[in-house]
Amino acid sequence: MMDFLKKHYEKVLLGVVLLGLFGAVISLPIIKNRQDEALQAIIIGFVKHPVQPLTNLDLTLQEATLKRVATPLVLDFGLPNKLFNPVLWQRATDGHLLRADSTNVGPRAVMITKITPLYLILSYDSVNVSETSGNHYVIGMKREASAKTSERTLSHAYLPVGQKDNTHTFVLKAIEGPADNPTNLVLTLSDTGEDIKITKEKPFKRIDGYMADLKYDPEKLNKTDVRVGAVVGLEGEDYNIVAISQDEVVLSAKSNKKKWTIKYSIVNASR
Repeated sequence: MMDFLKKHYEKVLLGVVLLGLFGAVISLPIIKNRQDEALQAIIIGFVKHPVQPLTNLDLTLQEATLKRVATPLVLDFGLPNKLFNPVLWQRATDGHLLRADSTNVGPRAVMITKITPLYLILSYDSVNVSETSGNHYVIGMKREASAKTSERTLSHAYLPVGQKDNTHTFVLKAIEGPADNPTNLVLTLSDTGEDIKITKEKPFKRIDGYMADLKYDPEKLNKTDVRVGAVVGLEGEDYNIVAISQDEVVLSAKSNKKKWTIKYSIVNASR
């Protein structure tokens, strides 16, 4: 046996190696299957891993930051030391010094001392009886808010039924009562289409606008009966009166069309 091994040990060693290789080849599919199963288990474990739902994010800090960013930062270097915004002073017409800020000089310093309503007044005055030309009814008219000065005073229209006055303010629609002495005249207003009745005792009266009295202390300026369309000069600048209501006046600068609204105050009116 020993002699056999000595003579053929190389063949025996080669046979053992071949048997080992054969066993390894046979075991490869088994090892591969086990590795595949292990990898599949790992994949399944990742896929089926429970995911916790996201909680509501707390964005309080971020929202507060955005609000602060949206609010413009205003730096006032004027108060209290007036280092970068010194106070300007100017001499008024009477010689005294006046602090020249937006509340003391310019449109904001204008005060309204009086506001007066302007009326449209229509009155039934009389009847002109004529057999040849027919009856004409005399209607008094006063348009205090008119842009034409001539229309602000009392004028009269002589109209038959169905005719419009020369200013196109109304139409005499009908009469009520006897033709030579009616109790009522029925008028249709041209601007609103409204039917109104007037008698000799009760005229029609409607507010159509306002005029104002203005005061500007820095230049000792007093303007009375100012109407829409008037021009007021303040500190070398012209301002148009673009609107007047029962409690305010609106000024517009001619140079840049910037507008200022002046409120009517009983306190200012008494000063």
